Amino acid sequence: MYHPSFAIPRMNIHGDLSSHHSYLIAQSDGHLIKGTEGFVFHDIPEDIARFESCRIFLGTWNGISWWVIGIRLDLPLQTAYSLLTLREIPNGTNSPISGIACRAVQLVRFFTLTKYCGYCGSRTYIKTDEVAKICTSCKKIVFPKLSPAVIVRITDGSRILLSRSPHFPKNMYSVQAGFVEAGESLETAVCREVREEIGIEISNIKYFGSQPWPFPDSLMIGFTAEYAGGEIMPDGFEIEDAGWYTHENLPQLPGPDSIASALILSWIEQIAPY
Repeated sequence: MYHPSFAIPRMNIHGDLSSHHSYLIAQSDGHLIKGTEGFVFHDIPEDIARFESCRIFLGTWNGISWWVIGIRLDLPLQTAYSLLTLREIPNGTNSPISGIACRAVQLVRFFTLTKYCGYCGSRTYIKTDEVAKICTSCKKIVFPKLSPAVIVRITDGSRILLSRSPHFPKNMYSVQAGFVEAGESLETAVCREVREEIGIEISNIKYFGSQPWPFPDSLMIGFTAEYAGGEIMPDGFEIEDAGWYTHENLPQLPGPDSIASALILSWIEQIAPY
């Protein structure tokens, strides 16, 4: 079974708070604050608390109430502290703590971007009964933004189609991906992205798994599909190169924390299980 990185553990976000508290401290640019004992705090240091912009309850897990403290970007970092990205979490991206950190970073960003109502411009405040904010004037409710994106592994017998974006690290290739547009089903988005960026048709689309991808707010929905015809023609903008590969001549692949890697590795296990 596929176990996605950056997925939060099953937390109780509506029940009673535990008497034991742990805090993550995050900035709206996606960085966590790391202290001498790590990035999980049991108390908020006074020199950091002065720059607090918000305090959000994340949920109760493992007998502990988890909170994130949003910190303004003008915080002057003392020598005792450093900045940490989600990919740098010491416990690894598959740990429950990384999922809690993912939730923390996204909610601080949400709080920062929704200080004012997008309908009438009034101030908003955090709702206590759900993860949302509500306008003080018109009472409109806004929820954290998620940007759904599809990612698909395309195969043709013993071959897999891999492509390269100009934004990838040097020599790295991956499977196809793209954002879902308004009014589209996930399956329609898969077909459109493949047709627009590579020029081929696919069939037998099947769900594989999903992964929260907090860079900054994507939700990746993974599929597998089979080649159904057409000539590979990279669009030259989103994709600069694409081609067929076997498990014996694969290029550099995405890192193990991504659903792209999981899609490719699961295919390798099917093609060459030993």
